[in-house]
Amino acid sequence: MRSTLPLDPTWGAGRGTPIDRVYIARFLERHSADIRGRALEVKSPRYLSLFSENLDSIEILDVDATNPRATLVADLQVGAGVPTDAFDCAIVTQVLHFIYDVPAALRTLHRALAPGGVLLATVPGITRLPHAEGERRSDLWRFTALSARCLVEDVFGSQRVQVETFGNVLAASAMLYGLAAEDLLPSELDYHDPAYE
Repeated sequence: MRSTLPLDPTWGAGRGTPIDRVYIARFLERHSADIRGRALEVKSPRYLSLFSENLDSIEILDVDATNPRATLVADLQVGAGVPTDAFDCAIVTQVLHFIYDVPAALRTLHRALAPGGVLLATVPGITRLPHAEGERRSDLWRFTALSARCLVEDVFGSQRVQVETFGNVLAASAMLYGLAAEDLLPSELDYHDPAYE
């Protein structure tokens, strides 16, 4: 713990499962009943493919037209090209911190959801910045439960928003040091301290 360099500079991916990915998977598992019908995910079907039993169709959104998986090429900030009232579920994991105008992106996502549709989004709290210079310029924000709640409630309404946090000082420190989930005990990952989101 006295090193000034992480053990793994890729959030622990070189050692196993990044700690935040464990928490994301748990969040989506708890909300798996909401993953249904016509669904949208950003960049790849990473999570929709894991929860595909109640899906009718999958759309992949990316701002990058060279992404071969993208079925919708659009910028969430602008919204052009994103259909209205189209999706029963949108999974947006670790995306919003790369978008400058987060409220505009949330308005686009709200418009894209069909009546009764659900947005399942995750955002980073305590984590390291991407290591490549080009990546660093695109990583703009970190969120707290309160800031996430305020942003989403402004668009979706306060009665329709549920915010959860995960983590503790050990999990946060381990992720900063580049440890993987496999380096910690399940009980260490399970412990929740709201001061370390």
